[in-house]
Amino acid sequence: MADRNGTWLGLDAAAKPLVIAGLALGIGLGGFFDGIVFHQILQIHNMLSSYPDASVATDLELNVMADGIFHLATYTFTIMGVVLLFRAWRLPSVPGSGRTLLGASIMGWGAFNVVEGLVDHQLLGLHHVWPAGPGPLLLWDMLFLLWGLLFLGGGYLVIRTDGVAAATAGDEAVAADGRGPE
Repeated sequence: MADRNGTWLGLDAAAKPLVIAGLALGIGLGGFFDGIVFHQILQIHNMLSSYPDASVATDLELNVMADGIFHLATYTFTIMGVVLLFRAWRLPSVPGSGRTLLGASIMGWGAFNVVEGLVDHQLLGLHHVWPAGPGPLLLWDMLFLLWGLLFLGGGYLVIRTDGVAAATAGDEAVAADGRGPE
């Protein structure tokens, strides 16, 4: 939510459409990476591979279908990100910054990992990162969450260090004391 001083999440509010597009792209790309690398190439889990009912967890046909639905969702986020990106580029006030787009995409990937890790791994227990891997199950799930948090913070830092999207010192002065720059 942009404030009256022209900033949004500590960034120049003009960058908001570009950041939102990057977040959607990052969620989609993070999901594709997870599905392609962990589900298909490494085959360390499927979408329902830790489901409490063993008949569901071991039903390969059902797990492949669940993985397909998961990929449909990541495809939808990716398409939304592309559409939002084209809409953002048409707005003259939006900075044309590849760095901001990259940072927002990294943040989106991190958001995917955090939500996936908390909801699917921890809350619902649908699957875990590497159930047969070395070490405790929780270790891999926590590393996945940490990876997501690092991506969230790192992506935000990439955007903040982009002079085009970072709020100017004057914007921050307004936000700090509410009176405006002196």
